[in-house]
Amino acid sequence: MSRSTIKSDAARTKSFALDAAKLMSELKCSDVVILDLVGRSQICDYMLIASGTSQRQMKSVGEAIDKLGKTQGSPAWRTDADSGTSWIVVDFVDVVAHLFEPTQRAFYDIEGLWTDAPRLAWRAAAATSR
Repeated sequence: MSRSTIKSDAARTKSFALDAAKLMSELKCSDVVILDLVGRSQICDYMLIASGTSQRQMKSVGEAIDKLGKTQGSPAWRTDADSGTSWIVVDFVDVVAHLFEPTQRAFYDIEGLWTDAPRLAWRAAAATSR
């Protein structure tokens, strides 16, 4: 299977990123961030970054956002984890979610690579959509 270069509906993609961030937080991830990469990256439009509490929890969160993607018509294209399961990536093509063990997150500092990217205020967006 190849990665599609066709971008999906922008509003649906943003809505999925917001819903996935909310779910990650509900499942006890901390420091959940959404980077808005629209027009900044050829890889994805939104990047989610979160810290997990354990390997088991991070794996469960990855599976939960994969299931969310399927229910919203955006199934994961690929999921991958490092050998120690301290970094899990779930790639939905337009949205890429990174789940980190806190020290790994600090070491790789993905947010630092995208300092010019706006952060979406997903908590406020999620609260107003109710």
